[in-house]
Amino acid sequence: MKYFTISCLMMLLSSSFVYSQEKDTGTKKEQNMDDMWGAKDVSLQTLKEGKAKLFDEGNFGMFIHWGLYSKLAGVWNGKTYYGIGEWIMNPRVADIPPKEYMKIANDFNPQNFDAKKIAQLAKDAGMKYIIITSKHHEGFAMFDSKVSDFNIVDATPFGRDPMKELSAACHELGLGFGFYYSHNQDWTYPGATGGPLTDDKGKEASFKDYFYKKCKPQVKEICTNYGDLDFVWFDTPGDMKKEYVVELANMVRKLQPNAMMSSRVGHGMGDYSSNGDMEVPTKNIEGLWETCDTNNDSWSYAWYDNNFKSPKEILNRLISTVGRGGTYLFNVGPNSDGAIPEIGVKFLKEVGDWIKKYPQVIYDAGSSPWQHALPWGDVTTKENSLFFSVFDWPLDGKLYLPGLEIKILSASLLSENGSKEIAFSKKNDWTIFELPFRPSESPVSVIEVKLETKVENVKVDTTLGVYPNIESLLRVEFSEVSDAVESEVKWMEKFGEWKHVNQVSEWNDNSKVTWTVNVQEAGYYYLDLNYKGEGRLVWKTVTDEGIIVQNQQAATEKYQYYNMGILEFKTPGKHTITVSLVEGDTKTSSLKAVLIKPIN
Repeated sequence: MKYFTISCLMMLLSSSFVYSQEKDTGTKKEQNMDDMWGAKDVSLQTLKEGKAKLFDEGNFGMFIHWGLYSKLAGVWNGKTYYGIGEWIMNPRVADIPPKEYMKIANDFNPQNFDAKKIAQLAKDAGMKYIIITSKHHEGFAMFDSKVSDFNIVDATPFGRDPMKELSAACHELGLGFGFYYSHNQDWTYPGATGGPLTDDKGKEASFKDYFYKKCKPQVKEICTNYGDLDFVWFDTPGDMKKEYVVELANMVRKLQPNAMMSSRVGHGMGDYSSNGDMEVPTKNIEGLWETCDTNNDSWSYAWYDNNFKSPKEILNRLISTVGRGGTYLFNVGPNSDGAIPEIGVKFLKEVGDWIKKYPQVIYDAGSSPWQHALPWGDVTTKENSLFFSVFDWPLDGKLYLPGLEIKILSASLLSENGSKEIAFSKKNDWTIFELPFRPSESPVSVIEVKLETKVENVKVDTTLGVYPNIESLLRVEFSEVSDAVESEVKWMEKFGEWKHVNQVSEWNDNSKVTWTVNVQEAGYYYLDLNYKGEGRLVWKTVTDEGIIVQNQQAATEKYQYYNMGILEFKTPGKHTITVSLVEGDTKTSSLKAVLIKPIN
């Protein structure tokens, strides 16, 4: 069997293409999902006061995907469609005709919807605001819309406005509140991107028809009838004309001057940047930005999807996002009855219990001076304190920290019962903290390190460390690449379940990938490479001390770790590690990372 290249895999799995209208002519073209998300440039990226205060200091919000697709739960005509449930209508999934899809509203009756219960869950989870889908790409309004009778009040037996109830509940509990609105795509409305090309009478429809008859009037409704909004979260602007985006954004700013808009409004009109779905960046990012993520694989409810992120994983992704300088928007998907699945509820409450003990790690916390995660966890900051969130507790009781160039006043292991000072020492440019052999907290322990100056004045050598007691991961985005191409590639394992990786490809005889590392302790380490490619591949690894590890391993169609052998560092301190491909298919091979593991 011939192995797929990453480009082939993307072409086969990337049902990430959606239809867009071409110049209001009624013809359709396909667009990649990255293009549909729009550029990440925004107008207020450095503004961290006024209306940006909740976003910038809260750092943790709840996203809710809920609509008619929740009733289908991933099933159409007896067949389960695996992937993100809110796209089930799309031609790339179940290809449900608009008229058939709209009939689902006749039986949509979410009797277990409890706005106060959902708002309380967000508060219990430590979240500071809620953003909910008022209209997704399916075109169904989850609010009382006078613009279209395809809405939850007029078209369903439920007959209530859940958005009104949730807005009131959030305001009562002191939570921020906002709406998601799909302003470009609407698969049931003539003229919209992805919608029918003609109306019920067979007349050709344009995007202009959709914009002025449905989109703009409905956005006016959500900005007028639900009190003060903190967010209006548009999505997939694609190639929507700038004149429409500007007109829409200006109306929002007039009606809701304190509402923040994400970059997905399009054409640089947003107030903060929204990264790609399910992406937690590996490097610090400046300005105001968010990562939007979901609690399992789908964004909306799907009957089979119980792959919920554990409390530890949620905290890891939350703290890593804050550590990179961002805000974490975490999604839940209520079922057809309007209730959030109990597993998700339980895990979020456990996250909230932890945050209540250590709010300083999350709220109004700054990014890590190291600008990347560390092997044992991550770092957030406030005033003159570093907060170490330790996810992988060192079994030998020693926590190593490279590159800190400022005096430490104290180090304390925090717990709900108080704090306990811990000893620390310096060896060359590494700080070594002496820890008890068992973690102080589950699922994440916290160490507070107080410095003699404020964190913004701290100098840190950000060189990646090689640790003597834990695996050290060297990603290619932290390397120097010569005569090859480093790039990010994305694909979907299931429809809408995004995977992404930075990798180096397009190898030749002169291609090299080089890392500079800071080795804490000389000695022997196992060397693993994470790569993919066709045929048997021979990789060569060389250090600045002349140590060579060269081996042939099997090929793989997905990125996988292979042990190459033992790498020796003769001395501690700064060294280089260079990897090259010496035999194998240079066109299909790509390198993702190096893993250095202590042998003992």
